Amino acid sequence: MSRVVLITGGAKGIGLACAAHFASLGDKVAITYNSTKPSGDFFAIKCDVTSQTEIDAAFTAVEDKFGPVQVLVANAGITKDLLLLRMSENDFTTVIDANLTGAFRVCKRATQGMLRARAGRIILMSSVVGLLGSAGQANYAASKAGLIGLARSLARELGSRSITVNVVAPGPVDTDMIAALTDEQRAKMIDAVPLGRTATTQEIAGVVGFLASQDAAYITGAVIPVDGGLGMGH
Repeated sequence: MSRVVLITGGAKGIGLACAAHFASLGDKVAITYNSTKPSGDFFAIKCDVTSQTEIDAAFTAVEDKFGPVQVLVANAGITKDLLLLRMSENDFTTVIDANLTGAFRVCKRATQGMLRARAGRIILMSSVVGLLGSAGQANYAASKAGLIGLARSLARELGSRSITVNVVAPGPVDTDMIAALTDEQRAKMIDAVPLGRTATTQEIAGVVGFLASQDAAYITGAVIPVDGGLGMGH
């Protein structure tokens, strides 16, 4: 059966790959974007996840067009990388608000319909950095680590209604962010990965799709690393 899928931060990279994956399965896919409207045929809604008003409007638009959201992929996020002594409190809280509190906001809104349906899938997009830490990314790492605690708490809270909540933790992925690095930076990053390469966005999307599938109905509160072995043991 065709499901209603909402992906935040779906304009490019991992989010767009997830949208394409679910669309290929015949699902009704909606994506949110914050700045540049994506190309393609997806139902796209401008939405800043730091605004509860915009989140409510986005969900209402999806519900009016497709019906209640059955699968939520909370992928929207930002970075503001700085060493600790150069990082302002605003640099820290802005990233937390977008990456962690933003996920809380969309999860809370999505569960309204899921609780009534007594079914649902929620997938939060974390990062290997949330497990390993990363110099110059205290704000980003804290936000991504926080998603794990959020997901596992919601998994316990919502499990009795057949709503699963899981986390995907990618390592280096072939996106615009990696492309912007120098050859030396990219080589150093890849050298730390046991598989010796970056992931494709489609590889991340495939794992997200699995967690949303019936085959994963008995998986909840899990953190699935898709990192080429970079974070193994964490």
